[in-house]
Amino acid sequence: MPKSADKTRSTIVDAAARLFYGEGVRAVSMDAVAAKAGLTKRTLYYHFPSKDHLVTAYLEAQDQPTLALYRRWYAEAGGDVAQQVRGMFQGLISVADRANWRGCGFLRTTAELASTPGHPAVKAGSAHKKRFEAWLAETLASEGVRDAFDIARKVLVLLDGAATIMLIHRDADYIRSASEVAEKLVKDAVGSR
Repeated sequence: MPKSADKTRSTIVDAAARLFYGEGVRAVSMDAVAAKAGLTKRTLYYHFPSKDHLVTAYLEAQDQPTLALYRRWYAEAGGDVAQQVRGMFQGLISVADRANWRGCGFLRTTAELASTPGHPAVKAGSAHKKRFEAWLAETLASEGVRDAFDIARKVLVLLDGAATIMLIHRDADYIRSASEVAEKLVKDAVGSR
């Protein structure tokens, strides 16, 4: 793809991301995305033949930046492995406490598309969560955490559960509670080697 086509495609995905995250994928029309991107619908449909393609591209574009954010929160926390896991929850609090936070885009999009489990965006969301889980399991194993895959899965459930409940109640204490459970799980898995 020529550079100008890549730039146009990126402009479209960025505009869609702002709209989809802010309003939801079902509520946003392709007309709204074209207007936000400052392009014609014809140009939009040239790059994305359907809204399904665009929603999938939106999630795929969020994959690596989101993983990098969790890796950064983990690394910046310092301390032992349990404290680093807790750092991911602290990072989540730092973004979730903002008025414009709308929750996890992967979870929200999948919830909106729940009646279409084979949708490519649902598959993209699933692949993202699996990549996060694999990264965390590998990281925990390298730090000597016993049953690292099992612990990583439990931490993922705690993170996603905390993000969901935070979206409902707007109370960071739910994330703090989940972080305490995650930290204890990791400490117990390290201490029982």
